Amino acid sequence: MAKTKSFSCSSCGSSFSKWSGRCEGCGAWNTIAEDRPLSAGPASKSLGGKRGKAIELTDLSTEETPPPRTLSGLDELDRVLGGGLVPASAILVGGDPGIGKSTLLLQAAAKFATSGLKTLYVSGEEASAQVRMRARRLGLDKAPVQLAAETNLRDILTTLEAERPQLAIIDSIQTMWADNVESAPGSVSQVRAAAHELTSFAKRHGVSIIMVGHVTKDGQIAGPRVVEHMVDTVLYFEGERGHQFRILRAVKNRFGPADEIGVFEMTGAGLAEVSNPSALFLSERGEPSPGSAVFAGIEGTRPVLVELQALVAPSPHSQPRRTVVGWDGGRLAMILAVLEARCGIPFAGLDVYLNVAGGMRVSEPAADLAVAAALLSAREDASLPSDTVVFGEISLSGALRPAPQTENRLKEAQKLGFTSAIAPAGGKTGSGGGLNLIRATDLTGFVGEVFGAG
Repeated sequence: MAKTKSFSCSSCGSSFSKWSGRCEGCGAWNTIAEDRPLSAGPASKSLGGKRGKAIELTDLSTEETPPPRTLSGLDELDRVLGGGLVPASAILVGGDPGIGKSTLLLQAAAKFATSGLKTLYVSGEEASAQVRMRARRLGLDKAPVQLAAETNLRDILTTLEAERPQLAIIDSIQTMWADNVESAPGSVSQVRAAAHELTSFAKRHGVSIIMVGHVTKDGQIAGPRVVEHMVDTVLYFEGERGHQFRILRAVKNRFGPADEIGVFEMTGAGLAEVSNPSALFLSERGEPSPGSAVFAGIEGTRPVLVELQALVAPSPHSQPRRTVVGWDGGRLAMILAVLEARCGIPFAGLDVYLNVAGGMRVSEPAADLAVAAALLSAREDASLPSDTVVFGEISLSGALRPAPQTENRLKEAQKLGFTSAIAPAGGKTGSGGGLNLIRATDLTGFVGEVFGAG
C-alpha cells in the first residue's frame, strides 16, 4: 500500500491531506509543505509523521529554588537522604530479611506523621494487626499514621489519589501485582510495572513514595536493574546478624551525596541512632594485640574509625586459605602480592584471615595501608601502638598514594584520643589535627619505619 502523505502550514500549523497553494486556515500563500516523518521504519513500529507539542527549553543559568525538604527527626536517616525528604521523590530501600527494614520505615513513618506530614503505610506482607503489634512494641501506636494491607496496585493507586498523602510507604514492591500484567507477583515484569507506576504517580501527584525491595543471596535488590534507574534514591540496609549495628547506606541519590551512611543500633525498643559511630565501632577494642590496626576512613561525608583485625598462621593444607569479612578479597590478594614482590615478605604457606570489626563493610582504597599494617603485625607477632591510626592507598609499584580528606580523618582520630597517625606523604593535612604524623613515601619505607625492617 502507498504511504499516506500529510501536509501542514508553517504559519498556523493546520494539517492537510494534500498540497495547495493557499492555506485555508490562515489564508497565507505558499506556506504548506509536506511533513517529514519523525522516525523511519514501519508505521506500526515507529512514531511516523505525527508530531507532538514543542517542549519549553531553558538554559543552564536558569535559577530555580531548591525543593523543600522535610526532616524526619531521625538525624541518621535525614543525613542519608541528603538533608531530609524531598517532595515527589521515589526511594527504594533494600536489605536482608529480618535486618530491620520494616522497623526502620515504621519508625520513620511515625516521625514524619508526627511532624505534620500526611503519611500512609501500605503493607503487602503483613496484616494490619501485625503492623499495629509492632507499632505497639515500639511505642508508636499513638502516631497519626494511616495503615492499609493490600497488594493490588490498581486499588493502592486509587486510594493514594483519593487520600492525597504526602508520603506513602510500600512494603514491599515484590508483593505488588498489576492486573494488566500476566505473571505472578514478584516476577521481573510485575516488579518493573509496579515500580514504574508508583514512580510516575509520585512525579505526577507530588507524593513521596518509599518502596521496600527484597534482595538476592548476593545482596543485590531482586528484580530488574531498571528499577534502580527509575527511582531517585537507592538505600541499602546492611548489618551482620551477630552484631547489633545496622548501617543505612545510600548507593544512589539524586538529591544528595552517594555512599553516605547512617548508623543505627538494634535494641528492644527498635532502632536507636548512633551519632558517633567511630566510638561505637572502637568501644569493644581491648589492649593492643598483634594483628590489630585502626583505620581512619571516610563514608560519604563523615569520617569513621574502624578496627581491622588480621590473623596469620601456618597452613596445614597445600593451598593456604584467604578469608575476608567486610573487605574485598581480591584487594587482599593484591596487598599480599605487593608485600612479597616489593618488600620481600612472603605469605606462602600461611593462612590469612582478615576481619573488619563491628560488622562494618569498608570499600575505599585508603584502607590498603591499614590492612598491610594489620597483616605485618600478625605475621611478625608485633603490636602496633594503640594510639595510632593508619590510612593510605598502595599501588602495584609499592608506592603510597595520599587519601582524600586527610584533614577530616586526622580530626576524627584526635577527637577519639589518638595521638599519632601513619599516612602517605603528600596529603593535605591542614594543621595536622595536632597529631604526631608519620609520613611514608613507599611500602618499603613504611615497613622499615614501623616494624624496623626493610
